[in-house]
Amino acid sequence: MRKILVGISDSECAERTVDFVSSHLAGSGDLEVTVVHVLPNLPAVFWDEGHILSDTEKQERQRVVDTWASKQRAKVEPVMRSAVDAIVATGMPAKNARIKFISDSTDVADSLLEEAVDGKYQAIVISRSRKPAGTAAHIGSVAHKLAQKAAAGIAVCIAG
Repeated sequence: MRKILVGISDSECAERTVDFVSSHLAGSGDLEVTVVHVLPNLPAVFWDEGHILSDTEKQERQRVVDTWASKQRAKVEPVMRSAVDAIVATGMPAKNARIKFISDSTDVADSLLEEAVDGKYQAIVISRSRKPAGTAAHIGSVAHKLAQKAAAGIAVCIAG
């Protein structure tokens, strides 16, 4: 079975990427698609301030961190579910389309590449970041890193 990893960062990105996947790749019974979102790294406000935390402080900090992570996930999960629904609507069996979150990442591109290698994906599909009208066109840092660092045997497709 062919495996495609679809990286999603926000709703605009998801729409362009899913449109590409749906029109070029989906509808095949031998294709498995995993829609992936890399959760941002923990903001500095949650980092250790350099003193040893008591058990109570550790528990409180963990509750705050868990709440933050849950909110981050809740923001993008509906976008990811919609992406999977759109891909399945093209005729792909629902069992072949799934979502996955990657957390505690310090680098989105590295996390996507690691997932692609570990999961034995043949391709990574993402959308480049959009620049305001009148600015120079370029691909975003994640897309650029993926294109530069992709492992042998993994295609990188950057949807416009």
